[in-house]
Amino acid sequence: MSPLKTLATAAFLSVGLALSGSAVAQSLEKLKVRLDWTPWGVQAPFHLAQQKGWFKQAGLDVSLDDGNGSVTTVQLVGSSDDYDLGHAALASMMIARDKGLPVKAVAVFARLSDVGLLVPQGGAIKGPKDLKGKKIVYTAGSLEAPFIDAFLAAGGLKKSDLDLVSVDAAGKAATYASGRADAAFSTIPFFLPVVSQTRPSDGIKFSDYGLNMPSFGLFATEQKLKSKGDAIARFASVSSAAWQYIYDGHQDEAVEAIVSQRPQAKLDKKVLRGQIDALKPHFTSANSAGRPIGVPVQADWADAVKTLTSVSLIKPGADPKQYYEPDFIRADITSKLK
Repeated sequence: MSPLKTLATAAFLSVGLALSGSAVAQSLEKLKVRLDWTPWGVQAPFHLAQQKGWFKQAGLDVSLDDGNGSVTTVQLVGSSDDYDLGHAALASMMIARDKGLPVKAVAVFARLSDVGLLVPQGGAIKGPKDLKGKKIVYTAGSLEAPFIDAFLAAGGLKKSDLDLVSVDAAGKAATYASGRADAAFSTIPFFLPVVSQTRPSDGIKFSDYGLNMPSFGLFATEQKLKSKGDAIARFASVSSAAWQYIYDGHQDEAVEAIVSQRPQAKLDKKVLRGQIDALKPHFTSANSAGRPIGVPVQADWADAVKTLTSVSLIKPGADPKQYYEPDFIRADITSKLK
């Protein structure tokens, strides 16, 4: 993007993202948001928007609560009135909706699954076919676990062809980074910058092997979409615009915002920047070319239904349209970013 266009984007955001004057002038509407995890790079747009006052300019009084996993966030947002909106891995939301929780996505930021395989940089492992006889760590009960069979099958292997060891999620990164495993199944953007400090690594995405499903985005209950739909749309639109601003060359500004908003977390700025950079390849799918960041694309959701059905995480025959609402990224905002 040209410097002129970047300046235009910044100016556009600084005046309230071209939202209606009435929305800015009215008393601030409260929104309580549950995040996916403790502070990391995927939360950059929320902390940046909070830091720069963009939510307030959009007529919102936003509180951001840290989380302890996407599944927990989906359950808390979906089953109680405590939160208006959640940010989580949306595959977890799809699974929960299929089980009866009345939740729907309103924005999809990382369109490609963040789950995959961490491997040593420059090593012999380039894909699933190279894993025969290797020691691989994973976490049983995690989102990665149901897809391992399908990933290995793409390389003509089965679990019995390798030494697959389940470890606790908290110790997985250390186990791999120390060299006690040849590779690790995990969330690539979160762990890659962390382990690469001691063991330079690459990520092999499940989505490159036909296992397509949405990653991080925003969702709410059907009841909240009715009662607070306009406020949720404003939050989603600001967040979309903030992501675009970040990837227009303001990654370090986003890092500073996260650190400033969460000083007690003692975050590593290098890791945060690495996470933001590692997320970027997940933002564009084959179906989303030319679409603003965050706007749901039906073909992506159809792919996700196919993937989750193939491993029996949702029931066959699900309509992709039931999992998302299409009009919560405001066109009058996203059009200014093109």
